[in-house]
Amino acid sequence: MLTNRQLEILQVIVDDFITSAQPVGSRQISKKKHITYSPATIRNEMADLEEMGLLEKTHTSSGRVPSDKGYRFYVDHLLQPKRLLKEDMLQIQSVFTDQHAEVEQIIRKSATILSQLTSYTSIMLGPDVQSHRIKKISIVSLTDDTAVAIIVTDQGHVEHRTFHVPEHFSASDVEKAVNILNERLYNVPLEHFAQSLETEVQRLLKQHINAAEEFIASLTHHEPSQTKLFYGGKTNMLRQPEFHDVNKLRMLMDMMEARQQVYELFQPNEAGIHIRIGSENEQIAMENCSVITATYQAGESTGAIAIIGPTRMDYERVISLVDFVRRDLTRAFNKAK
Repeated sequence: MLTNRQLEILQVIVDDFITSAQPVGSRQISKKKHITYSPATIRNEMADLEEMGLLEKTHTSSGRVPSDKGYRFYVDHLLQPKRLLKEDMLQIQSVFTDQHAEVEQIIRKSATILSQLTSYTSIMLGPDVQSHRIKKISIVSLTDDTAVAIIVTDQGHVEHRTFHVPEHFSASDVEKAVNILNERLYNVPLEHFAQSLETEVQRLLKQHINAAEEFIASLTHHEPSQTKLFYGGKTNMLRQPEFHDVNKLRMLMDMMEARQQVYELFQPNEAGIHIRIGSENEQIAMENCSVITATYQAGESTGAIAIIGPTRMDYERVISLVDFVRRDLTRAFNKAK
């Protein structure tokens, strides 16, 4: 159990190191207006905090820096989320001013704004669209032998499926096909699109259009929709002193290009805000990083937000921003529904 004095000193060290990225010494702490202890007393307490594993001494300075354990203690016991500035809230809310914006547009803009406000990297995990229900299907010709099927779901997801147009497939066939698809596939879950096409809808299409089997085969020859990842500020980590080491930066950049590894950063089935610090991340590339994640609701689906920054992250501000964004996303998507 830490004494009040140790708590106070640990708080100052973490706050100062987050701001300056420089080791914090006893003399620096003693100059704080609210600190009434002598440098000698502070040094003794710092030594005890180091022995507890909450602080570390660097090789280049007599000052101390927080350890992963120290950050964890700070986050769990000392952190007080910051009240957001009005301009920050207005910038976030600007994402939702366009009433006709698609889900993907809103998420992409949210990722960009979060990266700008935090100066870290943001990653947004779009909601799982497979449970969405089909609302409307359109087909637009691209060339003589290619077209795109545009599928709009009940929750604002828009999917484009480019396919080969069969020979002898006329404009009249396209119109009939669109009418049949909209009549028969309305309110069908997106995950059942191909199955429905190849069973009951296929029989009806064969009765009314040319080359129905070829049309269906081409339209269903498409990868299932994957949950989309949206990045903001991918290169922001270049500005962090912790990543002036080229090897560390390369490992982090490679990790962010590996889709499966990025998915592992999220905890999409757990409500609330979660923080993983340094070594708590199971990936070597993330050992100098902290990740703050949160979930949001988009109708019946769940999406997630992640902020990646150095362990010397401004946790108080980032937590407030992430919480504000997730609440606004949930409110906007549920209202839209």
